Amino acid sequence: MYLVKLGGSVLTDKARLRTPRRAAIARLARELAAASESVLVVHGAGSFGHILARRHKLHERFLGKEQLAAGARVQRDVKILNGLVVDALLRSGLSAVSLAPSVLLTMEDGRVAAFDSKPFRDYLILGFTPVTFGDVVRDRSRGLAICSGDVLMLELAKAFRPTRAIFVADVDGLYTADPKRTKGARRFESVRETDLGSIDFALAPAQAADVTGSIEAKVRRMFEIASHTGECIILNGNVKNRLRDAVQGRPVVGTRVAGRS
Repeated sequence: MYLVKLGGSVLTDKARLRTPRRAAIARLARELAAASESVLVVHGAGSFGHILARRHKLHERFLGKEQLAAGARVQRDVKILNGLVVDALLRSGLSAVSLAPSVLLTMEDGRVAAFDSKPFRDYLILGFTPVTFGDVVRDRSRGLAICSGDVLMLELAKAFRPTRAIFVADVDGLYTADPKRTKGARRFESVRETDLGSIDFALAPAQAADVTGSIEAKVRRMFEIASHTGECIILNGNVKNRLRDAVQGRPVVGTRVAGRS
């Protein structure tokens, strides 16, 4: 089984509220449909979640009843994006079914307290393609919390130990410097935790709008995810057929993330 995270920066324009990149969504869905094994899909919220969540401080703590309406709006918005992704997968021939984290996962002070992976397993056994996404969820101490797609990737990697965990980003991988600005920037073919000091963590687009933690924290989580998979890779979803090759088990341009020893 392949576990795939479609990043919000690939699916949406993260700088413009609720702005999907429809052509990219359709193409990535077609590439996923070519997978040689079953696929479990996670996607980010992009501009359907991060902008409003930051504006109303949903990623910090429960500040009052005015956050309830904001939390409900963000839940609605990410479900709209999820609908676009599911529709594209259906058009590509996959029997995609949506599973909302707000129903299946509960947090405690920003950490996962309970997660029900059984519906994912049941749908996979039946031949469906489960699709889940970054969402606003219940938090036992804060009231509300943001559950990122990366958190879901870790929980699902633990539960299913996939052949490959694939992070679809808008860059070719992790670099020593921003390749768009630095001529001599070097892409890492593979990284270990000992390489953290050499990685440029300023590469992610629209970083200021992201409410799911620092880029370094995301990469640290990838090391943990890699410990539960056959292989973990970051690749560029804006390059045609790179995701297709990855879900067919082929070698692709990207950065491989080594698991914790």
